[in-house]
Amino acid sequence: MRLTTDPEAARTACDEARARGLRVAWVPTMGALHRGHAALIDEARRRAGFVVVSIFVNPTQFGPTEDLARYPRTPAEDRALAEEHGADLIFAPEPPAMYPPGDETRVHPGATASALCGEFRPVHFEGVATVVAKLFAIAGPSIAIFGRKDYQQLRVVTRLARDLFLPVEVVGLATVREPDGLALSSRNRYLSPDDRERARAIPEGLAEATRAFEGGERRAGALSRQVRARLEEHFDSVDYVTLADADTVAPFADDAVLPERALLAVAARLGGTRLIDNVVLGEDPAPR
Repeated sequence: MRLTTDPEAARTACDEARARGLRVAWVPTMGALHRGHAALIDEARRRAGFVVVSIFVNPTQFGPTEDLARYPRTPAEDRALAEEHGADLIFAPEPPAMYPPGDETRVHPGATASALCGEFRPVHFEGVATVVAKLFAIAGPSIAIFGRKDYQQLRVVTRLARDLFLPVEVVGLATVREPDGLALSSRNRYLSPDDRERARAIPEGLAEATRAFEGGERRAGALSRQVRARLEEHFDSVDYVTLADADTVAPFADDAVLPERALLAVAARLGGTRLIDNVVLGEDPAPR
């Protein structure tokens, strides 16, 4: 396995792999890798002959009061996990390599980014779209693997590739969970043992709503109120509990009757830690 910090070297490695007849798969991450990332790398390995894992804590997707400075960075452990799961190249640039002096171009996503996390993190998806566009430009024709835990991000990135005619196939992989249902996240390491126990309210609430939906409940407001009540009992604050179109991420009104497939997405806070999760009702099993 090779490691580079240079965008041009990463591009050359991808070009050389394609010249050898190999399909390129790219797994974009911000490091602090865990079993969820390992599943993404495994899927990339299954689909392609040359696998790149990018590790870059992207500063433009963090707001001024967010956790950029304390975001976990574990480069040695990340490299070991990526190598164990078959990555051929780690691309781990520093910010000046991705945002060189004089950099001024940003990619502004549209309606897909405006609700849910977009309402609470106004600069976030512009930063995501910008850095992903840069990564896709480096990768060239390829496949990119993203986790469905960041469901809105997945939809933003899918829209980005489609709208800008980028030669990248975006694939979403099912959320990887702990045995108790909590979605794996790099931010879970911020949680105290007590907070970790309280965080179980998210998968429990999603599971209850999934079972209610499977039992015939189609009122958006009834499902959101059910989940919000559980979260408010355990979390310090709740940013949102939203039912939305599973493709466009456009929220449904409380009095809406849901279709046979709908996104249920949540974001809530324990102290300074913000956790997100989701299920696509009518498609995903109940978290457990």
